Amino acid sequence: MSEQQNLDVVRKGYDAFGRGDIPGLLSLLDPQVSWVTPGPADLPTAGIRRGHQAVQEFFQAVSSLGDILRFEPKDFIAQGERVVVLGEETMRVKATDKSVEYRWAHVFTLRNGKVEAFEEYGDVGAVVAEIRSAQARV
Repeated sequence: MSEQQNLDVVRKGYDAFGRGDIPGLLSLLDPQVSWVTPGPADLPTAGIRRGHQAVQEFFQAVSSLGDILRFEPKDFIAQGERVVVLGEETMRVKATDKSVEYRWAHVFTLRNGKVEAFEEYGDVGAVVAEIRSAQARV
């Protein structure tokens, strides 16, 4: 696949996510996709997942954690089988009703037109602090 084709697949994934179309997003992933997100063990979205079911569970964890008020992929960079996307988001943490800003980098590895691996990089400290403050009040 060309770099442009890989970019197109990744953009389709963000478009599906923006519409709330998780099945559409999953259709762009290899059935054995590796999905890695940052954070400590007490952050429900953190960890290593494999396969469509586990990725669907990740999106359920995101939804239960908070409401995404703003999600902006800004820069798309392709080189060979990798696409890197830099972006920002604002999430309202449901447990505290506070909004946090988050900058991230997403790294996709594609093979045969499917996302084989995804890894997110970012400082999730503000989200973790909100979760822990809510737990401390219980």
